[in-house]
Amino acid sequence: MKSFEAVQQEIIDAVETEMVRFISEQVTEEQLQASMRYSIDAGGRRLRPLLLCLTASAFQNPLEQGTIQVAAALEMIHTYSLIHDDLPAMDNDDLRRGKPTNHIVFGEGLAILAGDGLLTLAFQLVSQSSIDADKKITLLQLLSQAAGSSGMVAGQVADILGEGQQLSLEELIAIHQRKTGELIRFVVLAGGILTNQSASTLADLEAFAMHLGLAFQIRDDILDVISSTEELGKATQKDASLEKNTYPALLGLDGAKEAFAHEMAQAKQRLAMLEQVNCDVVLLSMVFQWFALEGKGVK
Repeated sequence: MKSFEAVQQEIIDAVETEMVRFISEQVTEEQLQASMRYSIDAGGRRLRPLLLCLTASAFQNPLEQGTIQVAAALEMIHTYSLIHDDLPAMDNDDLRRGKPTNHIVFGEGLAILAGDGLLTLAFQLVSQSSIDADKKITLLQLLSQAAGSSGMVAGQVADILGEGQQLSLEELIAIHQRKTGELIRFVVLAGGILTNQSASTLADLEAFAMHLGLAFQIRDDILDVISSTEELGKATQKDASLEKNTYPALLGLDGAKEAFAHEMAQAKQRLAMLEQVNCDVVLLSMVFQWFALEGKGVK
């Protein structure tokens, strides 16, 4: 059996190859392609495509090319969101993954358009992928909801509007579930949909993903407090300076760590339940090592 590290690298290589191929084929304007490729090539852990592929691998081996294409599209959407998130009108960051942010290198206008290009190209990639037509429709609907005005975009809006205000824990959870959790939920559900899982198995995957997604955002809140810029590859202590609502701000650092541990425990419990439906959770369970607070990797 291949090691987790070997499987992880194979998936990353396949996803990155697919992103580069599709951008190179579809984007003919040189400066636009350069701006899009700059952020795509900046690296990162590729958490979302890895999680999608590992979920699919738990039911299907080897992975089909259509799964890689959906995973690549998802990373393109995530990258677009980071480009826009870094803009002066948003978080005004000048460092991402240890490199100058896109708008610092290419200017605000081109950075905005590169983000727009990645977002729309992602949907084009799914629509032209090798997966069955009925699955395309289902995935495009779910992805539109997860990334759009009822999911990630809605979470970003609530995050901005909440700056300088004291939100309740319930309000903060709602922001985190939309801002981060909806795409994580899509990732895991897509892995099940692509491998023809039953409605009950998809429900179990969704429950696992909801806890995992919330844990991921709580972790991000904590790392902004306890990490250095060198460790994360981006500016830290930004949440406090922008008066953002975060778990450490609301519950204190110890309370945030307790909330993180609770969500992680719930996710592990939900994953264990999937072993009863012929799901090979060995590799999938290894995603929990990415979430350790000691491993301060970039987003």
